[in-house]
Amino acid sequence: MTTTARTSAIPSIPSIRVLHDITDAQLQGLADVLQDCVEGGASVSFMLPLAPERALAFWRQVAAGVARGERALLVAEDDEGIVGTVQLVLAQPENQPRRADLSKMLVHRRARRQGIGALLMQAAEAAAREHGKTLLVLDTSSAEAERLYERSGWTRVGTVPGFALLPEGAPCATTYFYRELAVAG
Repeated sequence: MTTTARTSAIPSIPSIRVLHDITDAQLQGLADVLQDCVEGGASVSFMLPLAPERALAFWRQVAAGVARGERALLVAEDDEGIVGTVQLVLAQPENQPRRADLSKMLVHRRARRQGIGALLMQAAEAAAREHGKTLLVLDTSSAEAERLYERSGWTRVGTVPGFALLPEGAPCATTYFYRELAVAG
């Protein structure tokens, strides 16, 4: 009698890295994550339906900002490609040199609840320190994201009702957070 060993797919541990020279394949991976998040109901500046060309155009603009040094773009990748991303908006008014905005924290639905958001947050904070930023600000309309930010040591500032629209058009509130980073010394 022979037995067949059953193997189950073990998800790969995602790697987090900062992208500098962004390839077409990476742009496509980022566009796929954005589309998935919008289709999943995330209020991240886009309405349904989000055409692939529009998602790709957005990431091309981000890549141009990265090339100019205005943004840092971080991604989480597993064996299938990009599964998450977050940006640091480094270019701020001259009277706010220590601040950066954390923007577009996105995790593909297939990769959620695996700690990817927390890993991206830690990497974004490290990147902010490397750029001399000690105050980070973000906003979110997701209760799940709010829990992540609070667990990560961020401070809730307040909520603005009806601030934005969900992808299908319903109004949603937006909550603002900040985090002060210790200066490495």
